Amino acid sequence: MYSGVFMIFLPLVVGYFIAIKNESLHHRINKSVSYLIYVILFFMGLSLSALDNLGSNLQTIALFTFTFFVAIGTCNLAALPFIDRWMPIEAHSKAAPLPIYMMALESAKLILIVGAGLLLGLILPFKVPYISQTSEGILLLLLFFIGIQLRNSGLTLKQIILNKRGMIIACIIVVTSWLGGVISAYILDIPLTNGLAMASGFGWYSLAGILMGDAYGPVYGGASFMLELLRELVALITIPMFIRRYPCTTIGYAGATAMDFTLPVIQSTGGVKCVPIAIVSGFILSLLVPILMLFFISLGA
Repeated sequence: MYSGVFMIFLPLVVGYFIAIKNESLHHRINKSVSYLIYVILFFMGLSLSALDNLGSNLQTIALFTFTFFVAIGTCNLAALPFIDRWMPIEAHSKAAPLPIYMMALESAKLILIVGAGLLLGLILPFKVPYISQTSEGILLLLLFFIGIQLRNSGLTLKQIILNKRGMIIACIIVVTSWLGGVISAYILDIPLTNGLAMASGFGWYSLAGILMGDAYGPVYGGASFMLELLRELVALITIPMFIRRYPCTTIGYAGATAMDFTLPVIQSTGGVKCVPIAIVSGFILSLLVPILMLFFISLGA
């Protein structure tokens, strides 16, 4: 198992050391990441269809999702408001709020892709061969491209270190998410390392679901995907409502998505002062997702 984890982590590291200055190539890599995510999520649906006792497994996915969502969210929100009191910032913007429903539809599309794979697997009179092998091969390529994306995000180590709010928010999200993972593991009676791995997704639903599914099977993969996707949907709804009063709290709750998917909402409703904080905290959490998940997976081997 340790060699398997190393082989999965290796493409991410190799990709991180590749600097790309060609904008056209960078754009194509971003597109490729999106397409690969769609393919792997479709295969996740196919894997779910091949499970015995599908109905009970879907109930397990729902139970895991709800338990982790409540436990992690409660722990996050119990600590994040203290940052707003300790290091307050003035969040305001004259820009009109973005249409949240359009971004929510993008998230819903991913659920439909998983559902399409599940439906196809149930309809076909035979089991699709080599699903896990194909998914693992695509995952290695995906991690390689994600490593390139992280390297070429435009942030230097100096910029990250100097933004204290972003670093503090990221650290609090990590610690409180782990606390929520420990509580969930106790409630669900699952291994502690599994709970900590599940809690290390930080809102990155596509990668978290893929890594957990590859390590523990489609039930964990489906639960992790739904957990992080639900977190993002809640963040999209609550950011416009609370960012002016609790900017650090809303940025922190967005997790890794504060760097990309929820960043336009943060910028349009919170103003430009919130953008560097969101980018730094989101970048740190994005970088930590594969590192921490694979670490806890290896400990549970």
